[in-house]
Amino acid sequence: MELNGRPVSTGELSSLALYGYGHFTTMLVNDLRVRGLDLHTDRLAQDCRALFGADLDVPRVRELARRAAREHPSPTVIRVTVYDPHMDLARPDASVLPHVLVTARPAPDPAHAPPPVRLGTRRFSREAPRVKGTGLFGAIRERRAARLDGFDDALFTTPDGLVSEGPTWNIGFVDGGGLVWPDAPALDGVTARLVDRVAADLGIPVIRRPLTASAATRMSGAFVTNAATGLRPVAALDGVHTPPSSVVTRLAHGYSSLSGDRL
Repeated sequence: MELNGRPVSTGELSSLALYGYGHFTTMLVNDLRVRGLDLHTDRLAQDCRALFGADLDVPRVRELARRAAREHPSPTVIRVTVYDPHMDLARPDASVLPHVLVTARPAPDPAHAPPPVRLGTRRFSREAPRVKGTGLFGAIRERRAARLDGFDDALFTTPDGLVSEGPTWNIGFVDGGGLVWPDAPALDGVTARLVDRVAADLGIPVIRRPLTASAATRMSGAFVTNAATGLRPVAALDGVHTPPSSVVTRLAHGYSSLSGDRL
């Protein structure tokens, strides 16, 4: 764990831990290559302007992430978090200087892919869903509640009952041989955007439309997307079985074949 390329102290983490004001992106780094690197860095730059009104030094961010990746076995999961260790809770509008925190953790073993996930719907909407913010209290609370109810994870629905996203992933559906993304406020995930590119290469049509939870249970396939795990099929939604889909399999294979960009 390094802050601006040097070991971070406990005190420098206090504002992030206590206030949770910041943003981040998580990348799977394999042999110093990252799928959708341009999307990750663009999001970091956009979120930095949105939260801090400041321009992010993207080349420096890449250098720090590359340094961390070299110090850990490949593949590894690198998280880049941008926050201000000196933020004043009483005066958050004061001039701030965003800092770059880089952390690493082992990547999931590709030889042991997680099983299809069983989802339970939960009524929840994140604050500022277009920003990948560090404040995950609400999302993790709903994940915990879903797991206590016997599911693997939570699928969020809006106050008017539309499917949106999960705590740390996007969800896609298959209908009539095409890919359907739910049209509701949600984070525009990097992996989901890469799946769109794969679908275009495979000639799979892509649409976005509102989906209620009951309509989602009648789809012919579903999957969740996350940078660390790629595409993971959905086994069931609110206890209703979701059938395996050849389209999901094709998208997953296409995504896994992406070579990525040099970090």
